[in-house]
Amino acid sequence: MSTLTTSATYALLQRYHTTRKQTVKLCEPLEPEDTVVQPIIDVSPPKWHMAHTSWFFETFILVPHLPNYKLFHESYSYLFNSYYNSVGSRVQRDQRSTLTRPPLRDIYSYRNHVDTHITQLLEHISDEDLLNILPVLELGLQHEQQHQELLVTDIKYILSTNPLLPAYKPQSNGKVIEKATEARFLEIPGGVYKIGYTGNDFCFDNELGVHEVLVNDFEIMNRLVTNGEYLAFMEDGGYHDFRHWLDEGFAMVNCDKLEAPLYWVKQDDEWHRFTMHGLQKVNLNEPVTHISFYEANAYATWAGKHLLTEFEWEAASQVYPPQSGNFVESEHLEPIAADPAKDSLQQMYGNLWEWTYSAYHPYPGFTKAPGAIGEYNGKFMINQMVLRGGSCATPENHIRTTYRNFFHPDKRWQYTGIRLANKR
Repeated sequence: MSTLTTSATYALLQRYHTTRKQTVKLCEPLEPEDTVVQPIIDVSPPKWHMAHTSWFFETFILVPHLPNYKLFHESYSYLFNSYYNSVGSRVQRDQRSTLTRPPLRDIYSYRNHVDTHITQLLEHISDEDLLNILPVLELGLQHEQQHQELLVTDIKYILSTNPLLPAYKPQSNGKVIEKATEARFLEIPGGVYKIGYTGNDFCFDNELGVHEVLVNDFEIMNRLVTNGEYLAFMEDGGYHDFRHWLDEGFAMVNCDKLEAPLYWVKQDDEWHRFTMHGLQKVNLNEPVTHISFYEANAYATWAGKHLLTEFEWEAASQVYPPQSGNFVESEHLEPIAADPAKDSLQQMYGNLWEWTYSAYHPYPGFTKAPGAIGEYNGKFMINQMVLRGGSCATPENHIRTTYRNFFHPDKRWQYTGIRLANKR
């Protein structure tokens, strides 16, 4: 009997197709040549993202659960596996740009093939079998949304390396905030806070292991650090003064000759930055973005403040629950300034991922799932820092206050920003 007679299953299928269409929509403004470029190892070609997310559903849903399912192409598991050692060998991460073949049209056919068979599966699966595959199907949808965010950031980096500095799309006619929002520090009471996901909906395994953490009294800045504030750090010689920097960070600055955030360029003695809408003058009221953890921490040290720990960030989100923010659905695809008319904690959701001074470690009692799914988060819990809050490239229904993003401290191509904290 078809389970599509139930409203829940129908809603699931609709959500599946909505999520999959969003990936294609993000790639629509691109030329075919844009989809095979990989300027650095951190960036994957858009064509690869579209294929890999399809491979996930094919490998973990269709092959084991749809009787008589036929692979779209026998080589695709090798071409589009990312890091799952349990599944087999793969094209190495830094070689993804070599995949000029299969052509882009075949990747779109692959996506359609997978979508058709996922629909077929959900139309005929029993309620019992559906319950068994739901966790993996949900993980697949969340995984696709993660790649949608990576698509935005990777596309931006790809276009920025083109001498023509092409715009991804024209600037939307959104609200432009001309007046600066005064920086204030809001008190967060110390105490024992419950950390980790306690709800009944989806979360990643790295959010589990709910535990209590003692947090001291502290103050949190009401908004993100702006371009204007960061420019003051730059003009004060911030990139050249070792006193502000962790040693590894200062070595990176000197090796790469850094003097500004990623995408900043000086023209006619004035700072501009590359955006998804092309090269624009730096708006001093907008949040500074595309900075490494090292830069964020150096700025905080220079300002006489510090970065929040991830536990302080989560405690603050319990005192001041985040409001709806600037997510990918706005199609602005760049951070927007804080609203001076609002007298509360702003920009906790959307806009920019906020670097915390917390290493990406497992919570108490963390266990990896068996098989390939167990490779999703656990094996990366070393040498990375936690970020919180989502960004302007994050799907709105993908974020939670307990969501733990993570990157190596030198990475700058993501939409990353700074929120300061102060001791009380």
